[in-house]
Formats: sequence, structure tokens, C-alpha cells
Amino acid sequence: FEYSRSHFSFWRKNKRDNGDGTFGVDLNRNFSVGYGKSSNTASNVYSGPEPFSEPETRAIKIFVDNKDNITIALDYHSQGNVFFPAHKFNHEHEINGTYINTLCANMNDAISKVTGRKYGIHRGKPPTKLISGSGREYYYSKGIIAAVVEVGTRNIPDFMQNMQESIDENIPALLLALGEARNYSQNAPSRVENFRPTSVLANEVTLSWDYPQNKDIYFEIYRNTENKEACIENNLVASTFNRSYKDIQLNSGIAYYYYIRAVDSLTHKKSPFAPQTKIKTSLELDEFSRTLFPNPKDVGYVAQKQIETNRRHFGVNSLFIGVNESKGICYGSLQFDLSSIPKGAIIKDVTISLYPLNRVNAKIEKYGEWAISFVDTESVSDITEFNQIHNAEIIQTIGHSIPSEQLTQGKWSHWKLNKLELSILHDQLDNGKVLFKISGPRSLPEGRDSQMMMFDLGYGRFGGGLHYRPNMELKYTLPPEEVVVNVEQLSTLKESQIIENTLTCGFDSNNKKVYGLMKFNLDQLPDPSKTVITEAYIQIKNKSATKTRLDIRYNLEFVDVESISYAAIQNRERIEFIGYEVSRADLQKNKTHKFIFDHYSRLALEDRHFKNEEAYFIIKPTTSDIKNHTVDWYGKDSKNSVKLVIRYIQRRKEATAPIKNPSYAIENGKIKLIWDNPKEKEYVGTYVVRNRFRPPTNPLDGDKIYAGPDNYTYDDFGSASIEKYYAIFSYDNVPNYSEPVIIHFQGDKK
Repeated sequence: FEYSRSHFSFWRKNKRDNGDGTFGVDLNRNFSVGYGKSSNTASNVYSGPEPFSEPETRAIKIFVDNKDNITIALDYHSQGNVFFPAHKFNHEHEINGTYINTLCANMNDAISKVTGRKYGIHRGKPPTKLISGSGREYYYSKGIIAAVVEVGTRNIPDFMQNMQESIDENIPALLLALGEARNYSQNAPSRVENFRPTSVLANEVTLSWDYPQNKDIYFEIYRNTENKEACIENNLVASTFNRSYKDIQLNSGIAYYYYIRAVDSLTHKKSPFAPQTKIKTSLELDEFSRTLFPNPKDVGYVAQKQIETNRRHFGVNSLFIGVNESKGICYGSLQFDLSSIPKGAIIKDVTISLYPLNRVNAKIEKYGEWAISFVDTESVSDITEFNQIHNAEIIQTIGHSIPSEQLTQGKWSHWKLNKLELSILHDQLDNGKVLFKISGPRSLPEGRDSQMMMFDLGYGRFGGGLHYRPNMELKYTLPPEEVVVNVEQLSTLKESQIIENTLTCGFDSNNKKVYGLMKFNLDQLPDPSKTVITEAYIQIKNKSATKTRLDIRYNLEFVDVESISYAAIQNRERIEFIGYEVSRADLQKNKTHKFIFDHYSRLALEDRHFKNEEAYFIIKPTTSDIKNHTVDWYGKDSKNSVKLVIRYIQRRKEATAPIKNPSYAIENGKIKLIWDNPKEKEYVGTYVVRNRFRPPTNPLDGDKIYAGPDNYTYDDFGSASIEKYYAIFSYDNVPNYSEPVIIHFQGDKK
């Protein structure tokens, strides 16, 4: 420590004499698991002549090997404000992965309560080279939950200003981890198995799981809307002894992350978390969604001191945003093609997301903010030119800027548009594109050399792959079309007679109800498989009003009738009430009445249209014990005739057929998946997802491998020796997803 403080702040080795004029071995490369032998003794990450060659690592090995009750191990390093969970040198999910991430997220929550700072959680992602010979992986190989905690933004921070703050925020987090240690012991309940979604709708999700019968065990279920977030009391949505749970009142088209653990009601010990379950709720029937990615030429950064090379910063490696001595001020240019969004679309929800790749060069605590702004495209002719981006006319900065202490390496950063910002984006639809400027701090305090954040582009040698590209997720609907359906048949039904072409309701002289019947033909609507009714109402006008002072009321029912007779109407099957009751006072005040269809009534109307059946409605009184009081309504042959007004959009309701003939092969050590796509003209593409533990049930239920129109893909980072499941979905332009077709990959065996 003294050497690094007084001579070289990035010195990370011990002081071993290597015998060739160099000194030191990096102790965090000297453990046996994943050990990589190196010969460059001068390197700052020299791993030593062999595993455990150093007395420090041998001492740790002896201690760990002789203790069978260690359940959690944390290595504290500097710098970066990030957790690095342990791994097994592949990019597959592991049974303990959710538990380690959740432990880190809960510690992160404890840190945030002290200073407001957010740490990243970054296991390493393809094609990142994972650290070899680390103590963290050695502990993990012994069945110990392990992570590295990188503390602070400088290797040797100012003690009074920064180090004390780091200590203060990490003590509660460390105490939380100590309290969690018993939940990973041999005496803790076993982990829940097969935690899965069994039903996913627009506003609700049903989850199920397997667990041996035990009257003392109940289950805690947590829900988040972002990955790698804490599982604490605030997001505990259920405690139940059951083996299933229905989560309701959710929002449509939103990703949700669910976590479960078993709890012993006697000892209060808890199991490790089961593997996380991810879902995305269905869209409402009138909604569409798109996830837009920038073309490589439309995303990159421009640097103040690299004017001649800025064009080469586009579509490759990383977005550098902020300021440092070598590059000067750096902005990001991010442009999306909007041509796939209809110009008249009504945009309901938009989120822009960037993946923070590395924050090591954001070295100054609590200094600067990172923001995304709408740019007037008329003010920029070349998005690769620094001065144009620097001087671009800003229309609006989106939402809240992210301060430096909340930049989280390894966790997506999101900017959600509010209503004003949605209207700005809507105005850009006519241009067919939208341009954003990503900005950070533009100056440095005296004596500091960098406050620079790196975001992933997804492209290039150092990019994390296409799944880590900046993206903009939109949810929208279309302006409705309207059709006015005139009534086809009107009837007044009394006990004694049926009077055609009139509409009267109330009570006759014998205190028997008089019903008014209306029939509509729905042939004016387009193809029922692509018609979504967004609004509907029946408009009728009364000719007369009841003279009684009694509070007589009238309502409208959507009914199912097999024949038109008084007895059939009395014994009718009601489908739904339409709108609200009309009172005596309403009849006297307003002679025009609109009975509004609710959600279920609209679905019933769509069902009639799909079955090519007429829609029947009756209007009737709700009060009893009244004689000789009726209300006459205008019929179908006048300008005030009964009307059914329907507003609708055209949108597919069903998915295309599933893919056929799925298979796999191993080519050059990679898993190749092959299938036949459906031949329907509405088919747009195929979506492939991988789940290590069970067959995926929905497109978010695992790791995305591919989306597009091809009939094959490679799993570039899936191990050919590890069992796993793939689900393949076809989709249309809504998108509606087909039922999954499952490939069970069994490692070396087909």
C-alpha cells in the first residue's frame, strides 16, 4: 500500500523479487482456477511462475480449504464503483448467478441509502476476456458465493474527501452480506425448482414453481422492472404457501423480472434465489411495438481534439462521452431511422437505453452529469463533425440527467420520455429520423485528467455484440377509422304483441315490462382477423319522457337471442351491460343518449364480427311496480335513427404459424440452429432465445440469440458442452409471437 501511495498508484503486485530485475506478482492472478501462465515478469498483471507461488495466496488457500462453513467471500479492490460477481469462465448462466447478482444488488441498495451512489454489477460479457487466476473464482469453485467489490473512482483516493465516504457506504452493505451468509448454509431451505411463467397477458402474469411439500415453508416473490435490481421489502409482491401466484395490474408491453426464494417459517432462514424469470407482458390489442437500433454509420462519438479521425469513431467499439486531456470534450451522436413507424402513429411510450461498458475513466467523485437531448436535424448536416454536434440546436433534454455517482457499469442506463418529449418525437416522424446528442461534463477541475464514460456500441472488436447496441423501444397505436352502422331491425316487444319498426320500452297497463330490440349487421367492418375495435357506442334519441315522478331508469343490454319473442327476451342470455342507466331526469334534460361500450363489450362485439353474426341489443326499464309508463325512441327511418358508431384500427390479432423442422449442429465448435420459416406473407422474422435451466416460454425468457428473417443462426457464446434449451418463435409486424418450438441441446449428444 505504501509503495503504491508514494511511488506508483496503479501498482497492484506484491514485492517479490523475480530475479531478473523486476519485482512483484499480481496476487489476483495467482490462484489456480483459470490460472494463465505468463512470462512477462515486468507486467503489472504478471501471474507468477505457478499457482499459489506466493505466500499471501497460499495462506488464503490454506484458510479456505480448512473451513467448511464459509458461504460468502467478498474481495474489496479499487477502483470503479462496481461489483464483479464470480463466474466459471463461460458466458452461460449458472445456477447461483441470480443469487450472486441479487446479493450484489441488495448491497448496492444499502450503499445508495448512505450516499446515493449506485454501483454497477458486471460479470463480464462476450467477448470480454474474463480474469484468470482470481481469488474470486477459487472461492466460487469451493461452493462459496463470491464477488469483487471495486470501491471508489481513484486507486489512491483522498482519505478525507473520498475514502471515508467509501468506507461509510460499504459498512452497511457488508453487514447485509454477513446477515445473508446463513441463507447459503447447509441448514438453509433448498432452492425452488422450475420457477416459470405459465401465463403472460397484457396486464397479468401467472407464475408457478416446484418444491417438496413442507407445511413450514412459504415463498417470497419479488418483482423488478430492471435487471440486477435489489430484492427488498419495497418490491416484495407476494408471500405465499402456494406453488403458484398471479401478479395483476401490470402494464402492457413491459419487461418484468421475477425472483423467488423459500423461507422456513420456524427458523426464518431463506433459500438461495432460484434462477430469475423474465417476461414481457403482451401488448394491448390496439398496440404495436418496435425496438429500433441505429445503423453503424449513425452512432459514434466526436472528440474535440481528434477532428481528423472522428468519422472513424462511428459504428465501432465504444461511445466515449465526457472529457479528458487526450480527447478533449466528447459527445455521442445517436440517430434512429423512423421509417418503420407510421407517420400518423400515436406514440404511447418510449425508452432510450445505453449500456455502460466501463467507468474507470470517470475518476472524479460526484462530478458531472450525462444526458440525452433531441437535436434539430436542420442544424446538423454531418453527425460525425465535432463542431456541428457541439453547436447543434437542442430541442429538449430528455428526462433527468444521470449524475456520475449513479453511472452503473454493467447495468443498462435508461431515459424514459415524458408526454412533452413524446410529442417532440411524434413531430420527427415526418422527417423519417430522429437525432440525439449524448453529453457529459465538458471541463475538468484543476489537476484532474479525466471524467469520461464509455458506453457500448455493440459493433467492432471491443463491442459486446449486437445485443448491447444503443436502442429505442417504442409502443404506439394508430389513429382509428370510424364506421357508422345504421340499425337493421327495430322491434317493440310486449307480452301481447311484437310491433316492428318501432322502439318503445317501459311498462304496460298490467305492469309487464316492454322491451325495445335493436339488431345491427357488422358487414361494414373489414377483415375480422385484423380489426380491433377501440371505441363503440350506440346513439339513440327519445321522442317522449315518462311523466311519473318515480325514479324510473332504463338500461341497454348486449344480448344473445336465438329467436325474437317475448318469452325469448325474458329468458335472454345477457352478454354485457352497455354504458350507464338513463334516468327520468336524463330523459327530460337531454334527448340524445350515448351508451358507451367497455372493454369486454368491445371484445364481445369483435366476437360477433368474427363469427359473422348480427349484434342484438335491448333497452328496458330497471324499476318495477309501475303501470302505463313507456318511453318512445326514434326509429330507423328518420334523421334521428338509432346508430352504432364503431372506431377501429387494423391490426393482426394472431401470430403467424410456428417454424418447422428445428435441428442443430456443431460447426467449428459453435452451436448452429436450423429451422424452416413459415410461408405466410405476414411473417416478418424469427426470434431465438436460450435458457440454461428449462424450456423458454416467451421471447424474454432467457438470452436473446437472434432476431431476423434467416432460417439459421449461431450461438456464438453458448458452450457446446453444456445442456440448455432454445425456443424459436416466429413473429409478424405487431409483433405477435407464435408458440415456441423447443430445441433441447444436450451437450455432446443429440
